[in-house]
Amino acid sequence: MSDAFTVRVAEDPSDREACLAVRKEVFVAEQGVPEDIEYDAHDADAVHLLAVAEDGTPLGTARLLHGAAATAKNGGDLSAGSLGRLAVLRRARGLGVGAALVRAVEHAARERGLTGVDLHAQTHALGFYERLGYQAYGPEFPDAGMPHRAMRRAL
Repeated sequence: MSDAFTVRVAEDPSDREACLAVRKEVFVAEQGVPEDIEYDAHDADAVHLLAVAEDGTPLGTARLLHGAAATAKNGGDLSAGSLGRLAVLRRARGLGVGAALVRAVEHAARERGLTGVDLHAQTHALGFYERLGYQAYGPEFPDAGMPHRAMRRAL
């Protein structure tokens, strides 16, 4: 597989379907997250990002919640977005896809006038987000049966 890929906002229905398929493979099939909690009402209004290989094959996805949708995840702060559902297919890991998706979410947040991005990181991924400038805060908590920590990066 080539290391070349692009990240774009998933605006058309086929891109949205590709985002959901990546999430299903990573979270539902690989990590055992129940499908009924993987998809939620926020998917309809979130900004979805899709990473694709040169041939158009999906490699990864992430989403940005903003406004009222983000406040339940970030302590009620309307100035911060919420990065979530970051998923990279196993075959694309180690190529920089995850970092590129995070930066694309941050760009989308800036475009919406947000001054920070919060996320709930699986604890095994804390180092990944720390390398991208995120700082953990608050106690560890369970989400979908896995330990998580809240993190934030000012933009």
